[in-house]
Amino acid sequence: MTSALERRVFLGVPFTPLGLDHALDLIVRRRMDEPFAYVATPNAQHTVAAHRNDKRFCEGHTGAWLLLNDSRILRLIARWVFGFDLPLAAGSDLVVALFQHGVPPTTPVVMLGGDAEVEHRMRSRFGLTDIRRFDPPMGFHHDPAEIERCIAFVLHRPARYIFMVVGAPQSEVVAARIVATGRASGIGLCVGSALNFLTGVQPRAPEIWRRSNLEWAYRLMKNPRGHFRRVFIESFPIIWIAFKARLRRQPAHAAE
Repeated sequence: MTSALERRVFLGVPFTPLGLDHALDLIVRRRMDEPFAYVATPNAQHTVAAHRNDKRFCEGHTGAWLLLNDSRILRLIARWVFGFDLPLAAGSDLVVALFQHGVPPTTPVVMLGGDAEVEHRMRSRFGLTDIRRFDPPMGFHHDPAEIERCIAFVLHRPARYIFMVVGAPQSEVVAARIVATGRASGIGLCVGSALNFLTGVQPRAPEIWRRSNLEWAYRLMKNPRGHFRRVFIESFPIIWIAFKARLRRQPAHAAE
C-alpha cells in the first residue's frame, strides 16, 4: 500500500498519490502547533511549466508536504496513455470538503490574497471569527520586499489554516520560503481560486461539466479572454509532452 508521503513522479512532477478523502484526513489530523507545512495542487499548467524547468514551480513543488493532483486531464492521461491511476484531489474540492468536515468558528485563519468580499462571505457563511487577511499588490512576486512582507504576515499571525490564493507559482514560492524560516506553524493551502468557488464569488462549472472532464471548457466559455492563454498556451502542451514521453517508452512515473 502506498505510504502517506510517498511521491510518484509523473511527467516531471512529484505527486503525492492520494485521493481526496485520504488527503483531507491527513490535513485535519495535523496539529496547529506542528511546523508549517503546505499543500500544493499541481494541474496541467503547472506540469507544463515544471517540464520547461521553470524554477519557480520547481521550488514550490520541492518544498511541499503534499502535492495533490488537481487535474482530471492528467488523471486521464495517466490512465489511458500510461496505464496507472493518478488519484484526483482537486484544490477546490479539498477546500469544500474541509469546510463540510467542519472548521470551528474560532479557528484562526489567514488569507494571503483574496478580497474583502471573500472574507465577508467566509465570516457570514461559516461563522469564522478569527480571519486575518493580507492582499499583496499585483506583481508582488517581482519585489523581494513584498515577498518578505507576505512571509512576515504569516509568521506574526499563527493560524490553523493559511489559505494562499495569490496565484501559482507565487503561492507555492512564498510557502516554500515560509518553511525555510523554521519559525511558522499551521498548514498552508495553495489552492488557486478555491475560496472564490467556496463562497460563490465565482461560480464553478456545473457538476455535469466536471464529471465530463470539461471544467476547463466551461471556464473558457465563460471567460475566453482570461482563459485562452492558460488553456491553449500554458496547459495544452501537456498532450505533446505526454506523447513524447510515451514514444520514448520511458517510465512516466517512478517512486522517490
